[in-house]
Amino acid sequence: MADNSVNLDAELRTSFGKGAARKLRAAGKIPAVIYGHGTEPKHVSLPTHATGLIVRHTNALINLNIEGTEELVLVREVQKDPVLRIIEHIDLAVVVKGEKVEVEIPVHVEGDSAPGTLANVETNTLRLLVAATNIPANVVVSIAGAEEGQHVHAKDVVLPEGAELVDDADLLIVQVAAAPAAPAEDEATEAAAE
Repeated sequence: MADNSVNLDAELRTSFGKGAARKLRAAGKIPAVIYGHGTEPKHVSLPTHATGLIVRHTNALINLNIEGTEELVLVREVQKDPVLRIIEHIDLAVVVKGEKVEVEIPVHVEGDSAPGTLANVETNTLRLLVAATNIPANVVVSIAGAEEGQHVHAKDVVLPEGAELVDDADLLIVQVAAAPAAPAEDEATEAAAE
């Protein structure tokens, strides 16, 4: 269905609640809910191992085969056990090929700022409106040669083709500041002598 989607088989489930979810997880499956586009929510179970590999990537697009019916979905939320770190539940949103969806895209800062400066990354993600079948893996921000006092705001970022910025245009992404001065050797020698 979609160029960058992953195929996954799912089964409809009829039992709900904490006990039913525990039984599913014990059987090697993850409970999930599919919602969106004015349809009734569908409760499904997904294979644990294959699903775990897919949701490692942000904004995973999945072509679900639900007992013979295909559905294109986007991972919206993954709930994990805080101690064991196993996936307890997944929320999936129905998407239609060609429609735009709002997603959080990781910001990748590359390059080195000018000598004697330090780049402080203030924001790790940007919210963008992009085609559901063309979600970028990240947005690259170059700070090569940036001088002290320079800032990169969301409006300065080169967005992928067809993407629209959802976040505030003045959102600070990176600021370049002077690197902290190292203690002088004279002071260190005096302190050691005392």
